[in-house]
Amino acid sequence: MKTNDAESILAALLADARAAGAEAADGVLYHAVSHGVSWRMGNLEDVERSESADLGLRVLIGQRQASVSTTDHSRASLKALAERCAAMAKAAPEDPYCGLGPQDRLAKAPFRDLDLGDYAEPSTEDLKARAAECEAAALDVEGVVNSSGAGASYGEGQKWFATSHGFFGQSGGSNHSVSVSVLAEDENGMERDYDYDSKTHIADLKAAALIGKNAGERTIKRLSPQKLKSRTAPVIFDNRLSRSLLSHLAGAANGASIARGVSFLKDKMGEKIFADTINVIDDPHIARGAGSRPFDGEGLANARIKLIENGVLTEWLMNTSHAKQLGLKTNARATRGTGGAPGASSTNLYMEAGIVTPQDLMRDAGAGLLVTDMFGPQVNSNTGDYSVGCSGFWFEDGAVAFPVSEITIAGNILEMYASAIPANDLEFLGSTNAPSILIASMTIAGD
Repeated sequence: MKTNDAESILAALLADARAAGAEAADGVLYHAVSHGVSWRMGNLEDVERSESADLGLRVLIGQRQASVSTTDHSRASLKALAERCAAMAKAAPEDPYCGLGPQDRLAKAPFRDLDLGDYAEPSTEDLKARAAECEAAALDVEGVVNSSGAGASYGEGQKWFATSHGFFGQSGGSNHSVSVSVLAEDENGMERDYDYDSKTHIADLKAAALIGKNAGERTIKRLSPQKLKSRTAPVIFDNRLSRSLLSHLAGAANGASIARGVSFLKDKMGEKIFADTINVIDDPHIARGAGSRPFDGEGLANARIKLIENGVLTEWLMNTSHAKQLGLKTNARATRGTGGAPGASSTNLYMEAGIVTPQDLMRDAGAGLLVTDMFGPQVNSNTGDYSVGCSGFWFEDGAVAFPVSEITIAGNILEMYASAIPANDLEFLGSTNAPSILIASMTIAGD
């Protein structure tokens, strides 16, 4: 779909909404393409390709609002849609915090070019070749005996957003990814591990063979795991998993959670959460960033913020509604889907890298657990109590000693944050990223 066509559709839809009684309205139109293959043990298992064009409308009448969505863009259908949405809004309960984003905060064209995609959709044959090469390289690693499957995929999306108070903008991007999971076996049993990469441009994607080789070597290292006796010890989250600690931070700092009072950060604004040296950044304008966007989900101009500055919590992640509830000004972290009112989230969230290597963290900790895989972390949203099943490696004297599995680690996430020390191995693999992180002490439940 061309931008001119999208603009015409949204303009007509907003005009229909006003004619049906809307005092304000916004509309969003998405066009997405998804193309992927699954490959296992040298054979093609599945090929999928889809395209979608979804549209959403939000109507506001006084302090009431309603939202509807459709995939039918015909003129008659959209006029009827606007009438139904206006009728729903008139019957909706009052929400004193609903409304469009502040008009004086709207982003203005031309929007920043963030180079978010190459839009180079590969052929099915190209995707098959990537997946096959990735799996073959993993299976070539001595000791790897089976595959859970490899995959290669491509996606792209375009978003057009318009409001009745004068905003229209377009954003979008593309994504290439390759992944594989394999199994290795020795006399003590079988173990599984994986590797993957995902980038907005194919030129930045790791070679499929390298991803496969890494997956195979990771799996071999996990063979013959030992059990640990229950204890307390230092724990290092490797940089494939440490991002989950930031995801919990972002969830707790979300304006919706703060406004509802269901967050372990609800009383922590302006307080020290991490050590003085730690900064956690949210930057929507990173070129080729997985979470980059030139404006937020309400059309507002966005900018880089420090969620954590020198260890201190300085921001919530808010849209306009959250900010009104909290007596603050939005920091343009709104998100918008085709159904419902805007939400809020981080964009490109990351912890700045430290100055020591992961090996230095192990040496400084003396002995402890290096976590390389985990299963279903649980965090109590009110207290921050944390637990997760995991596997990884026991380390001693600055080096890995042996693999371990079937253990659980637990602690309080605020206490974990307070003792966190980052390594220097920050790598951007998605929209939330962190280096390896040492936590001074956690409870390890084993035998």
